[in-house]
Amino acid sequence: MSKNFIVSRIKSVGYAAKGAWLLIKNEPSIKVQSIIAVIVTIAGFLLDISREEWMLQFLAIGLVMGVEGVNTAIEKTADFIHPDFDTNIGQIKDIAAGAVFIAAIIAIAIGMIIYLPKLV
Repeated sequence: MSKNFIVSRIKSVGYAAKGAWLLIKNEPSIKVQSIIAVIVTIAGFLLDISREEWMLQFLAIGLVMGVEGVNTAIEKTADFIHPDFDTNIGQIKDIAAGAVFIAAIIAIAIGMIIYLPKLV
């Protein structure tokens, strides 16, 4: 491995961290999702969920937040390319938002599978 390869990987991680920070700092939906992630993480400790449940919970959190990041990138790209209203751009943005919706429904289902038996 060359030194340039390692340096470029380190820079890539820096860019990714900057992107994650911008997402959390500027996007209201990610802020809400972050709060929910903290709440379910606290609930996991309080209700002593299993190792497998932790894995599923973190996978669900990552799925929703990751898809939300992609949705935000798609929306910003679409707005940059075509700032005026356009039906096709609207459909693209709706489809990206739909992907977040699907991920969120799956995350809710996972949360219910984990927490309902512990609360009932």
